[in-house]
Amino acid sequence: MPDGYYYCQVTDPSGAVLLGTSLGLQDSLPIHVTNGEFDQCYQLEAILRTGSNNTPPYTTGYDNTPNSGGEYKVWVSSVRNFDPDLSKTDNFKVISGSLPPRAELQVIKFYDANVNGINDDNQNLTGWKVEITDGFDYIRYTPVSLTVEPGSYTVTEFTPIETSWMHTTSTSVTLTIADGGTGLAEFGNVCLGAGGGLTLGFWSNKNGMGLIDGSDLSMLSGLNLRNANGSDFNPSTYAEFRTWLLSATATNMAYMLSAQLAAMELNVFNGKVSGNALVYAPGVNGANSLGFITINALMNEANSSLGSNGYTVNSGAIRTYQEALKNALDNANNNKTFVQSSPCPFTFQ
Repeated sequence: MPDGYYYCQVTDPSGAVLLGTSLGLQDSLPIHVTNGEFDQCYQLEAILRTGSNNTPPYTTGYDNTPNSGGEYKVWVSSVRNFDPDLSKTDNFKVISGSLPPRAELQVIKFYDANVNGINDDNQNLTGWKVEITDGFDYIRYTPVSLTVEPGSYTVTEFTPIETSWMHTTSTSVTLTIADGGTGLAEFGNVCLGAGGGLTLGFWSNKNGMGLIDGSDLSMLSGLNLRNANGSDFNPSTYAEFRTWLLSATATNMAYMLSAQLAAMELNVFNGKVSGNALVYAPGVNGANSLGFITINALMNEANSSLGSNGYTVNSGAIRTYQEALKNALDNANNNKTFVQSSPCPFTFQ
């Protein structure tokens, strides 16, 4: 919230019934925000007057909700009419009578740097938006620790605006928490981006030419690279390699896969990409259950497939598989799918 002073009111969950307000009190703007945070924990009983008493002397506090579940809505607004577009709201429960049973609900968001779907990287994320539902919706930001009634709760994480993020766990969890118990919902995410990849275009221009020497050509000749007709390709000169690279098409999928493999092999051979880097590669046999694989394993898998299948022009399982390998290498060469070692920025609507 922007820094400044704010009005406050409490209503029923629908917002139709006014139960308490700061309007009319000497301090009608009792809430202050500094650096986007409340200055203190405000006690509603102390800063509001009841909605049912509209003439002085006012009764402090707020009226009981007509909601059968004991639900209330608190409003904080920069305008006296509590325009929803200029207000922040949240819902809470008050249960009268004897002390009810209590349980604890925790929500943790973790950065899954090793993309195994387990919170073992010790990188918890603060400020990830989640929704908690028990017949009523609550919006919170991680880490969350709530005292709740025993029962069932569904916790759902939001997807950030930034498209570089991927979920590595289920996005929704239902917990049943017993009296005195603790329910924990953990959500994993990872962001993808650059990892040093250089494209076919780089390796076919003067910059790539400046890096390729006899040792590079020898390395490439040791691979199972293929020509358009499925024959072996073993380059002896840069000019020969450049012509082959620029002529690559997917008519024979093995040829296009060869071109992408050659580019990635050069990336690693010249120290531009780490062979241990993880990339997202759906449809590749060696990928883990979440679709991630190391560059070294991806290159080995592609080279093995080319050794067995050098001419894949007809549709079928082998061509589809080689296309998945080609796409994985292409995306990595274009710096799109490398797992980032630390979290990227994230925002929510």
